[in-house]
Amino acid sequence: MNERRFNWPLWIGFILTPVAFLSYFVFFAKFPITRDVPWVNLILFAIAVALLFAGIRRAYATPSTARKVIATLVVVIGVAITAAFVYAAYPGSRVPQSASAPAIGSHAPDFTLPDTNNQPVSLSQTLASAPKGVLLVFYRGYW
Repeated sequence: MNERRFNWPLWIGFILTPVAFLSYFVFFAKFPITRDVPWVNLILFAIAVALLFAGIRRAYATPSTARKVIATLVVVIGVAITAAFVYAAYPGSRVPQSASAPAIGSHAPDFTLPDTNNQPVSLSQTLASAPKGVLLVFYRGYW
């Protein structure tokens, strides 16, 4: 009854972590619903981490020291890949402050751009006709 069993949760979790990491850049970054908030990848990482911890619990239930060391190393690598992705997707993706950008609350410089009818419209002209102010919205383009 002392047969060695394959620790499948550990190894499936270990294989799933780089798959979850790479699938964002290869596939999910192409679609706005998964590019802006990588929810599919976060679910994949949650499954992978759960499998890794189930695998390490299983490894520590055996008396084999080698299995414990290997399982610990595999879990550390898997968690490090997960942490790298979460850092890259959230705090690491922040755009740095620009020294030449206008400060919050300061007046925007005057500019003139074409409207939807291709007629020039300036900011000062729009401010003169709008007594309460103007809301400027800048869209990030993907073209």
